[in-house]
Amino acid sequence: MKVAELQELEARWLMQTYPRAPVEFVRGEGARLWDSEGNEYLDFLAGISVCSVGHCHPAVVEAVREQVGVLMHTSNLFLTEGGVRLAERLCRSSLGGRAFLCNSGTEANECAIKLVRKHAHGRGIAEPEIVVLEGAFHGRTMGSLSATPGLATNPSFDPYLAGFRPVPRDDPKALTDAVGESTAAVMLEPIQGETGVNVTSDEVIAAARAACDSSGALLVFDEIQTGMGRTGSLWAYEQLPARPDVMTTAKALGGGLPVGACVGTTETGDVLERGDHGSTFAGGPVIAAASLSAFDVIDDPELLRRVRELGGRFSQGLEALGSVAEVRGRGLMIGARIEGIEAKDAASRLLDEGLIVNPIGDETLRFLPPLVIEEADVDEALEKLGRVLD
Repeated sequence: MKVAELQELEARWLMQTYPRAPVEFVRGEGARLWDSEGNEYLDFLAGISVCSVGHCHPAVVEAVREQVGVLMHTSNLFLTEGGVRLAERLCRSSLGGRAFLCNSGTEANECAIKLVRKHAHGRGIAEPEIVVLEGAFHGRTMGSLSATPGLATNPSFDPYLAGFRPVPRDDPKALTDAVGESTAAVMLEPIQGETGVNVTSDEVIAAARAACDSSGALLVFDEIQTGMGRTGSLWAYEQLPARPDVMTTAKALGGGLPVGACVGTTETGDVLERGDHGSTFAGGPVIAAASLSAFDVIDDPELLRRVRELGGRFSQGLEALGSVAEVRGRGLMIGARIEGIEAKDAASRLLDEGLIVNPIGDETLRFLPPLVIEEADVDEALEKLGRVLD
């Protein structure tokens, strides 16, 4: 089928919620994609930080292939080993308590919202508030959308869920002042990805931890994009001055398949009880097999060291380009503010050059390459960027 024919079918049968580029990808391997016309692309978006082990990683493919021929689904009314092992690995590698498995990042955040509200009610708070940062992105279901200040303004979806209090993302004092007797939690991303790779400062992180400790509120880290090695440590909080009480993760956790999780400490992992929450497909055998395999690839000190090194190499190369005004990020989660060309135009030209990147707003390009890239891939990307931007 030709791309034009596929576009016609897409326009007729899919709700028009995405502006899709006129490219049909049909095959992927490592950091490469191929379209229906045989063109090759270097993927520096990785399915928006989903395919962090690369496309069709052999170990993930083999794990899924083996599992799908044995058992695909039973429901959470019964035990399956994979889901239990995945929860164990998540908790042992992070907060040590318990995990709730789900299917996406927004579901993980919905679970966290319910958890912190129940915890607050247990402390006698009748109308709990969650403090969030301006520029945040926590999802598109009604709870997580309400926690996303920039999107919770569309009157088409009124009324939003009450109980969220936004503060500036770079003002520790404003955050401290916003936390009070009614605060259930402070919820933040270590790096805000969807609004242009904006790093939450150590001062804001420390202020959030201190404010939560003094008020009895919980600190929630949304590591849906920053987790699973993206910043050069398995979890971004390992490089920060504070440890959260609750953490959410998704995207790269599934090795390319849909999965999410909300993880708590020993104390917060017991807040949700039987009947409080659920998910039909969560933690199923096939997804768990893929996730455990992806964990084996990413939870490797040598790979994480390479993420930091290659992120530095790529950032330095970007800074050397004349049209790049600023480079932000950590590890292989990088944003570049550009001048002299609009970001969407630049991304479109780069796609023609065979490089996949993500434009955010008018002036930012976001880069989220697979964590398994090599130096040659970084240099190739910089060469293509140089041709388009300079």
